[in-house]
Amino acid sequence: MTVTQAEIDKVVAESKRVLIGNHHSGISAWDGKLYECTYPSPTSYPFQWFWDSAFISIALLHVDPALAKREITCLLQGVQPDGFMPHMLLWEKSSYLHWLEDEYSIRLAHPFYTGTTQPPVVARAIERIYDATKDLAFLRETLEPTLRIFRWLKAVRDPDDDGLVCVIQPDETGLDASPKYDLAMGISHERPEEVLPQLTRSMHRLFKAYEGIGLQREPLLDVFNFEDVMFNAIYADGLRALARLCRIAGFPEGEAYECEQRYRRVRDALVAKCWDEEAGAFWDLSGLRTETPQKVLTFSIFFPIILPDLDRKIVRTLVERHLLNEKEFWLPYPIPTVAATEPSFDPAWKTNTTWRGPTWVNVNWYLYWGLRAHGRSDVASELAERTVRMMASSGIREFYDPLTGEGQGARDFGWSTLVLDLIAAERGSV
Repeated sequence: MTVTQAEIDKVVAESKRVLIGNHHSGISAWDGKLYECTYPSPTSYPFQWFWDSAFISIALLHVDPALAKREITCLLQGVQPDGFMPHMLLWEKSSYLHWLEDEYSIRLAHPFYTGTTQPPVVARAIERIYDATKDLAFLRETLEPTLRIFRWLKAVRDPDDDGLVCVIQPDETGLDASPKYDLAMGISHERPEEVLPQLTRSMHRLFKAYEGIGLQREPLLDVFNFEDVMFNAIYADGLRALARLCRIAGFPEGEAYECEQRYRRVRDALVAKCWDEEAGAFWDLSGLRTETPQKVLTFSIFFPIILPDLDRKIVRTLVERHLLNEKEFWLPYPIPTVAATEPSFDPAWKTNTTWRGPTWVNVNWYLYWGLRAHGRSDVASELAERTVRMMASSGIREFYDPLTGEGQGARDFGWSTLVLDLIAAERGSV
């Protein structure tokens, strides 16, 4: 890295402060469950989130590996008997009822958890924790509930059995207001101030459609059915990790074999169904029956790069044609969530919604490791350097303006501390 040591030290110190400061523990009114976790933001997001906790646990490896393990074991208390994993666990719900009342996107399935899920980053997190600690007891304890999560996704969220799982509302990808969902959600981006009201109305429309419908049947309604590239890349990567970890943990070979075969099927389906050779991009597919490609240039087009055996020709096309394109994604502080050439590009957050332009550290983290896996350490190192410089200037924020590096959204945001992992990797200590 060519960033200064002072910049690195500042980012490391701030990240550690946030991780410790966002830590919460107690006994929940939910069956007297003991919880110990790190909130994404104590003021903006005062609960435990599925993919946030997975990211946060990886950052915690650079602070206290024991805390990293407890983050995951606490999270997995939310896994239901059938394998459904909520996107939010409301450990201290009574303390934050006002927060829930103001949030358009919360749909409860139970007083203490939501009726939606999120990308299963947890398998990658468990793999990283095991590799760092070699704790077989932790691995065996966490593998069984995690395998149930992945079985539920296959059984419930792949109704057409094509290998790709679907989401039934935008929040399930974590990319709430991404413009790649605008067409399906009936949102026009011509007037930035109208995006959030339109999104709110459309979310309420979805909630109305799902009333009285069990979680098992929701995908079949096809009122919002997306085979999302990012979600499926994370799902595939998780299957890859689980196949490896099952063998390490001494689980029956059939478990590892099943995960391995499903990984290959998802990977191949992403290429066969979502890859557009002419555009040089992976497109999300909208509609259970129509599977219409949503040709919007967002960072999702790159996400299959996280799969280590993705065709190198595809990787080269993605990197050279789009990622390093200074008119699209290679902005001063990459990687923007939307290409600068898209009409919906909103780097200054004028829409007051998320994932419409700003840079997020979790995206940079995933793609950093994907680039390294495919021999592009040069690009990965430059991405890490710009990320550290941005955060040294603007602090630990939820997201950042890709043109100026200005911090936006929540302060002291948990998963932005993934920068610790980038710094450690660049120093050769991961």
